[in-house]
Amino acid sequence: MNQEEIRKVVIPAAGLGTRFLPITKAQPKEMLPVVDKPVIQYVVEEALSSGIDDILIVTGRSKRAIEDHFDNSLELERVLLKKGDTDLIQSIDEISNVPDIHYIRQKEQRGLGDAILHAQKHCDGEPFAVLLGDTITIPHAGKEPCTAQMCKVFQKYQKGVIAVEKVPREKIHSYGIIEGTPLEEDLYSIRDIIEKPQPEQAPSDLGAIGRYVLTPDIFDLLKEVRPGYGDEIQLTDALRLLNEPIGMITTCRRYDIGDKIGWMKSSIELALERKEFNQSLKEFLKTLLEE
Repeated sequence: MNQEEIRKVVIPAAGLGTRFLPITKAQPKEMLPVVDKPVIQYVVEEALSSGIDDILIVTGRSKRAIEDHFDNSLELERVLLKKGDTDLIQSIDEISNVPDIHYIRQKEQRGLGDAILHAQKHCDGEPFAVLLGDTITIPHAGKEPCTAQMCKVFQKYQKGVIAVEKVPREKIHSYGIIEGTPLEEDLYSIRDIIEKPQPEQAPSDLGAIGRYVLTPDIFDLLKEVRPGYGDEIQLTDALRLLNEPIGMITTCRRYDIGDKIGWMKSSIELALERKEFNQSLKEFLKTLLEE
């Protein structure tokens, strides 16, 4: 069997961000800050730290800020250079000098599955990773990023891989929930996946967290499926047609940026991990709790 490697990443970023209104009326939800970086930068950095630098971002109307963020800003660099802010210059150079970030626009909101279909030509018959922009994954110390973990599983089994984690019962209705049989430690052979079931109808408590490695046959399957949940082309409906993809329980910490409270919690947790913010933020939070 030809052991194909994952060389491409697709980041769907065309959603309207309605759960974040009014802040997303004129600002892409992917550009919401978490500490001092926008969400999508964390996602791009995950791809890069997994050894993948051929990145396609599927955007939509009013998403130009994403392209600007990853572009060079000579005027800004000149100002920082005059001020002698070399650390800031380095921080913006690292992200603006990524060699291969491409963009394509999803002109009509027809769902995640349709957004991924826009990547077919770019992927050119190769397997690829999909990283959703409303989820940040942070590896534990000494561990590999979530995407790198999935790529290793793909290398071994040459099947689609879906990153999953155990989700609380009250949140099951917000996830695609898998039904599978244990394959090896933290791996499952998936027989089915149900999009946002009620807890009593869910086949397990293992939910997809927005990280996938997919084979190119997913594109033909996406063309077959009819609009489903929300009258959109759902990736989950195409995944159900795959030949027993692998469910991988990730060892990373995951931060859900899908709603306002998740975004706020993520900002606090990740800020507390930064030495320059930790003590001051702890003291501030303590005063709030004491009131």
